Amino acid sequence: MGQDGTAGSAVVTGASSGIGAEYAVRLARRGWNLVLVARRAERLESLTRRLRTETGAAVEPVVADLARSSDLARVAERVAADDVALLVNNAGINGYGPFAEVDPALLTKVIDVNVVAPTVLTRAAVPGMVARGRGAVVNVASLLAFAGALPPGPLPQRAVYGGTKGYMVTFTRTLAAELAGTPVGVQVVCPGLTATEFHLGTGAAPVEGEARVHAEGGMAPADVVTASLAALETGEVVCVPGLSEPAAVARLAEAELAVRDGSGTALAPRYRAAERAHD
Repeated sequence: MGQDGTAGSAVVTGASSGIGAEYAVRLARRGWNLVLVARRAERLESLTRRLRTETGAAVEPVVADLARSSDLARVAERVAADDVALLVNNAGINGYGPFAEVDPALLTKVIDVNVVAPTVLTRAAVPGMVARGRGAVVNVASLLAFAGALPPGPLPQRAVYGGTKGYMVTFTRTLAAELAGTPVGVQVVCPGLTATEFHLGTGAAPVEGEARVHAEGGMAPADVVTASLAALETGEVVCVPGLSEPAAVARLAEAELAVRDGSGTALAPRYRAAERAHD
């Protein structure tokens, strides 16, 4: 899919700061009309005014908390509109902490924002995009989707967050395969540590005050978006902004095929032997 908006609208969730705000700036400069979704009304209005002034883009701010079903339904209705040609599912919260200690309500919210919302919004967007012969969906995940059993320190305690991002990777790759041969592109971008305010809170409530960067630093959000938009242009489904050797993604797919060899009817000998040991 080309990156010129040509009067189409791009919906960006989590647009009030960080990666989402950078998508908004870049897309406005490329001629897209924007629908910007976020919880923080003041920041959203400030970004809206800035983009209208600097780029002349039509910008529609939508204040919404995607963990709330009524807000999600309202955003999904907007995403399904005929003018929408790009959906960027960027909103996400982390809920970091020891699994046995984190508030269950927060973990539910992580799943609602990181899994339910992008799934619902993608479902709202894709049928119209296919029918109109134009469109793309970008899902923002994380390299923590691939962190598996790596221990915390320096990585966060992330069982549910990592699981939600693993879902986003599998969902996107599978949907991209399903939509192959259609004019609709699908991408998952997996940044590593990024210089935003993401680690300044768990996501139970928005980070208040002026936009700032967590102490850990990381890649500039502008670079994450540069990689994502370049990969969208070339049809790269899994975009890892800091990965110099893209063949690593192909090797991952090969490893998955090897694991899929276990889909036959015969039980693996090691399990049969273990059962005999108990007879």
